[in-house]
Amino acid sequence: MEIGIIGLPNSGKTTIFNALTRSQTATTAFTSGQLEVHTAVVDVPDERVERLTEMFKPKRTIYAQVTYNDIAGFDKGQGKSGISGPLLNAIAANDALMLVVRAFENEAVPHPGNSIDAARDMEIMESELLLNDMTVIDRRLERLKGQRLRGTTDERKRVAEEEALLQRLMAELDEMRPLRDVAVSDEERRQLGGFGLLSLKPILRVVNAGDEEGEEKFGALIDARTLVLRGKLEEEIAQMSPDDAKEFLAEFGIAEPGLNRAIRFSYEMLGLESFFTVGEDEVRAWTISCGTSAPMAAGVIHSDLQKGFIRAETIAYSDLITLGTMAEARKHGKLRLEGKEYIVQDGDILNIRHSS
Repeated sequence: MEIGIIGLPNSGKTTIFNALTRSQTATTAFTSGQLEVHTAVVDVPDERVERLTEMFKPKRTIYAQVTYNDIAGFDKGQGKSGISGPLLNAIAANDALMLVVRAFENEAVPHPGNSIDAARDMEIMESELLLNDMTVIDRRLERLKGQRLRGTTDERKRVAEEEALLQRLMAELDEMRPLRDVAVSDEERRQLGGFGLLSLKPILRVVNAGDEEGEEKFGALIDARTLVLRGKLEEEIAQMSPDDAKEFLAEFGIAEPGLNRAIRFSYEMLGLESFFTVGEDEVRAWTISCGTSAPMAAGVIHSDLQKGFIRAETIAYSDLITLGTMAEARKHGKLRLEGKEYIVQDGDILNIRHSS
């Protein structure tokens, strides 16, 4: 899973990046406005992995991972003419976007809009994504005009179908409705895959607040896609030892580190869940989409397991923890065999039986 972090100049998005990745990327008082991408891969915090590691004492433990890309160069006014190729590619390559808006005061770092207004900045950024998509679709429709009467009957039919789809999406954009909120089939998504339509991507909005500001101040902005983080504080916490961080979190009334909250939001936003494989050699978390079948989950481990799938020996994490051992789980009938139609549930522990 890759998440691109974007924000208007001086929004503190690199501070958020450092807080989420425990990085120490330098932040500057003023942005250069040039394309620059910082990347970091972090383990997905999951206490279930820790409990399973304690239980099985494996040679190695592997957490699921998420990649954060801190993307500089995004600014107001770019969407109308179309975001430049390199910047568009850097943003479009991500599975989801994190939009950082500034809510902290700092006289040494003036806001380019001359005032702090998180709601305004959020609207500006969303509008830029919509305008970019309108520009992309308009250019594509212009190219399709010259292809209507060319090629075979099937080729002309495909052109007509693409035109109809793009015109439908353009009508939604004209109403300032992001494409992520528009019904688009899996096949249509595949057709749109190479267009770089940014408003089609899932969005997590982050309000970068000051040290003393809590969520209650931003009540009107908070919804299922919006997270308030005290960026500078979270950046400091990310560099601390676990014990010091725990004490610091308690002092400032922060329930858990921003990294944990952001990843949980991201999983929910993208419709993701985790299953586990366990043993003496390895305890490992695997990321799949909700609704994934057992054979497809096996394919995430290795393609050969999907091809030769026979059954998945399965137990729920909660049942294993309650009973304490696999032997007890089997004795109580909690270890079961599931076939090809089984839909893997979050927290399932799987052992794939397969033909060689």
